[in-house]
Amino acid sequence: MSEAVATVDFGAPEKFGAHVFRVEIPASRTEPVVIVEDYGYRGHEAGIPRDEERVVLPRRVWSGISDTARREFNDRLKAAKVLTARWHSGTNLVDRLLGKELCVLAWAAETASDDQLRVIGSKWAALRPEERWWLFSMTVAEAGLPEDTQRGWRRALFHALSDGERPVPGRRRRRPVEDDLFRLPLFKEAE
Repeated sequence: MSEAVATVDFGAPEKFGAHVFRVEIPASRTEPVVIVEDYGYRGHEAGIPRDEERVVLPRRVWSGISDTARREFNDRLKAAKVLTARWHSGTNLVDRLLGKELCVLAWAAETASDDQLRVIGSKWAALRPEERWWLFSMTVAEAGLPEDTQRGWRRALFHALSDGERPVPGRRRRRPVEDDLFRLPLFKEAE
């Protein structure tokens, strides 16, 4: 029989030195929320840093996405028969895989408007966990640090999950006129 693993907050193993994500939520509502990947003691031994900041979110953005993430994570934790959690001021520990998914949501939302935050949350929730893990891996390989907000996959996540920038109202692109396929030079009659 396998022994149940004791967890804290959002499914993070209680044991010391585990690879987790930390969500630092300051008590002040004006300070940003920071998501940090903590590699645990094994990361330090392997020669990689102990932790890396992944994203710094303005409080407005965090407020727009935190409930979506909480609901999604708690549904999955309930299904796994693990205690559920809620976000609180201070350090929130998040399971390694859930933390990757949270980063994908945060990266997509970090430059979004309030209207776009709802769309991003909805589209993120529609993704399968494996899709979110893949998106995390692709993004972190190229642009996984806080200052990389406008680069590569990080910018692509915003466009993919928010429907991109809104077009200017009243400005429509006309479709180009297509020639009749049977009048193209390929089908030209022999002279």
